[in-house]
Amino acid sequence: MSINFFRPRDRFDFSKDTLDIGNPISWKRAHFKKHFFKRVFAINDNLIDKFYRRHLAYYLAMHPKGNEEIFFKYLWELIESQLKVLMGKDVYDSNHLNNERQIEQLKKFTGVLISHDRWNFHKSNEAVVANQELEIYALKQDIIRLKSELKKATTLEKDGYINIRAGRAHTFYDLIHKLQEIKLPDGLELLYPADQIIWRRMICKFFREDHKEINFHTIHRYFPADKKNLGNKYKEIDQKDKLLDIVLAKKRS
Repeated sequence: MSINFFRPRDRFDFSKDTLDIGNPISWKRAHFKKHFFKRVFAINDNLIDKFYRRHLAYYLAMHPKGNEEIFFKYLWELIESQLKVLMGKDVYDSNHLNNERQIEQLKKFTGVLISHDRWNFHKSNEAVVANQELEIYALKQDIIRLKSELKKATTLEKDGYINIRAGRAHTFYDLIHKLQEIKLPDGLELLYPADQIIWRRMICKFFREDHKEINFHTIHRYFPADKKNLGNKYKEIDQKDKLLDIVLAKKRS
């Protein structure tokens, strides 16, 4: 990689926001590419354009016969090549998260470079293929992420249910109501459901009556959305089904 394309960092330049390449004291020019990408990955998004213009000005000053097209092509191919390297790495690599961050940074970089591309390098066959590879890579990452989310979501999804004796579902519903009324010794409720629909979901998902599914809409009458506004369809549990009470245990010494 030619050091003459990019402005090297001045010796003893310890500024944290420098856009120049290299260390402030001593470093091998053979490692210039490594230092170049170290700077690229550290640049804030709003400084990418300034980075481009600063190094372009340096290049033109060093090469009176040079022009922006040569500089742009060199920089574009440099970024494009590194993107391919990163996208070719195993997603299970120990540095995967860091690779992902670097890929995102280079994507931002190419976005800024395109705004300077008066020669349509980004529309060349190689650039189009590279862009397609980037899109494929992004889709693969989405698949990996979705698989991970699906695995987490289905961890607790197991077959089976709790069976309620035939004709005793209403007794169970009454217990659910009483659970909501329980107050601990400090006077505060034990349970705080966000909405009555939560109870309906729980019942229909994890319980059966006589091994038969419980209709989500049918039990709405016992668990209205708004307990303060029961509505005309609300139905009180019959007294004959209110067989159990929940009481506080006696305080143990």
